[in-house]
Amino acid sequence: MTTITPKDIQALRVETGAGMMDAKRALTEAGGDSERAAEILREQGLADAAKRTDRAQTEGAVGSYLHTQAGRPVIGVMVALGSETDFVAKSGEFQQVANDIAMHAAAATPQWITRDDVPGEIVESEKRLIAAQAANEGKPEDVIDKIVDGRLEKFYADNVLYDQEFIREDRFEGTVGDMVTQLAVTMGENISVVDMSRVAVGEGG
Repeated sequence: MTTITPKDIQALRVETGAGMMDAKRALTEAGGDSERAAEILREQGLADAAKRTDRAQTEGAVGSYLHTQAGRPVIGVMVALGSETDFVAKSGEFQQVANDIAMHAAAATPQWITRDDVPGEIVESEKRLIAAQAANEGKPEDVIDKIVDGRLEKFYADNVLYDQEFIREDRFEGTVGDMVTQLAVTMGENISVVDMSRVAVGEGG
């Protein structure tokens, strides 16, 4: 039988931020393998985050970002990040993520927050356009559906906030949706972007 020492538990707690009992349980389940125990805690955290998505968000914070540079458009973004409690909403980490998402939106120009926000008629129009393009490229008819699915994923990655890769890899590697989920895991609450507004002066024309 593998012996789990207090030192092992403390090391895992430092690495993952888990509670003492959760760390001990994960180490026991992993047979003392600290790397596998950390994976178990992450998996459990993501599962718990998914379970929390129906819990009411009555608090939150507004993240903001203003981009000004000579000769370039002035871009301002405000992002409302929702949480369950005021305690979480006022934390420095929560506010930092809200501001980071606003900064991302200023650069990446997302049109919608989640895939569910994309109007059905736009999705269908995009599918028809992709299918027509694939046919014009001479693609076999029996693979066009797969091509549509693949290119539709690219459409979401370009236009949907949660599907976009976060622009600062030095701060977070993954999509904005991954970032929000990780924050929810860390804070133990239902957290999501509930609104977003982007204004640009001198852009386009």
